[in-house]
Amino acid sequence: MSDARRRVLWHGTLQVLLGLATGGVLQSFASPRLGLAAHVGGMMNGTLVMVVGVAWSELAPWARASHVLFWSLVGSGYANWLGLALAAAFGTTRTTPLLGDGIPAAAWQEAVVAILLAGGALVTLAAFAVVLVAFGRRAADRS
Repeated sequence: MSDARRRVLWHGTLQVLLGLATGGVLQSFASPRLGLAAHVGGMMNGTLVMVVGVAWSELAPWARASHVLFWSLVGSGYANWLGLALAAAFGTTRTTPLLGDGIPAAAWQEAVVAILLAGGALVTLAAFAVVLVAFGRRAADRS
């Protein structure tokens, strides 16, 4: 197993563990519903990172892009989980209107959550677009 693949799998596993741990403390958050979102989000992001880790050898020929892809996947997973966990702790409402409990959060707290969630989502989309292109090129190379 390559070192990069092992690191991707390790970070994915850690993200699942963070999601599981978040689920254990749901009632201590200002917004337990957002805590549940952080729990599920951490587990989902970690699983997605591990799936890419399993297929890492198929992406390896993109040596230059693999470093960027690695940090995009891993970083966006942590950003998404942290954004949701902070939203639960702060009880944000403006940034997370569907899950917020109507508890007013400070403007800086809303801003931090918004940056983490929007940035994490955009980087996740970009990373999976790179994965999709890489798999498409691998298929074209085999034809």
